[in-house]
Amino acid sequence: MDWLNDNSEIYEFVEKISSGEIWTLNRILLSLAGLFIIWIVRWGLNKLIFDKIEDITARYWWSKFINYASFFLGFLMIVSIWFRGIQPLLTFIGIFSAGVAIALRSMLSNLAGWLFIIWRRPFRMGDRIEIDGVAGDVIDIRFFQFSIMEIGNWVEADQSTGRVIHVPNGRIFEVELANFSAGFRFIWNEVSVLIPFEANWKKGKKILSEIADERAGHLSEKARERVRHASRKFMIYYNKLTPIVYTSVEDSGIILTVRYLCEPQKRRSSEEKIWEDILNEFQKEEDLSFGYPTQRIYSKNLDELIKKKFVETDKEREE
Repeated sequence: MDWLNDNSEIYEFVEKISSGEIWTLNRILLSLAGLFIIWIVRWGLNKLIFDKIEDITARYWWSKFINYASFFLGFLMIVSIWFRGIQPLLTFIGIFSAGVAIALRSMLSNLAGWLFIIWRRPFRMGDRIEIDGVAGDVIDIRFFQFSIMEIGNWVEADQSTGRVIHVPNGRIFEVELANFSAGFRFIWNEVSVLIPFEANWKKGKKILSEIADERAGHLSEKARERVRHASRKFMIYYNKLTPIVYTSVEDSGIILTVRYLCEPQKRRSSEEKIWEDILNEFQKEEDLSFGYPTQRIYSKNLDELIKKKFVETDKEREE
């Protein structure tokens, strides 16, 4: 009887092997062990990178490379363990693709957006962009979303708010995208100065031209080289890249507008320096001042009443 019991256990074991239960358990254990090893190696390499590399940009790209490589190695390992042969693999890919297309449409769109970002490069790390009304500097690009450090909003000018905005990659197919850093990597900025009609506007315009040339004139040659380089990809051309001062008139006075080139991330700092120079120079001139909204009322009858009042006051003093 003991011999029969021993044989029955052997038969049960052989049946499990033939039914695939043992092989399935082995595959599960092998998959978990492989994923654990990949995770340990990934963690160790990332720690080594953060300890040894000081440059933030290089550290970021090495970390991204390790993360992507770990993902693809893990995927290939799982496929090689569970699917041996071409036919099972093709069957799996077909079923998996159909399921993803139906159930995970948004995730598939985000993945396609990631491929588009990597391939077409509508923006890169560090670029200043605006998408769907949100502006900021790109600080991270992932499979399903990218992150930007927000600028503007309740903060004046182009300063950071401190908020990190996560945008699904698929949004680049649905809304407009503005890149401040693409093309020739400079933007035009303007500073408008209002002076009264009585001021010496010609002298003011000359002073503003000198300030603009001093603060932004050196960027013209760099921008010209960038335009030549960008014209290979975009139809970008400018006849004039040096700073210029425009003159216009409003109800409250004469407007002198300084137009100059600056880097996207330095718009506020460049504007601050120009304004400080303007304040210092205008303070030295007696025939220059800043204008502000005013109203002037002229009435012929009112003038006659005022003159009559002055005449009556002078007569009273003489008496």
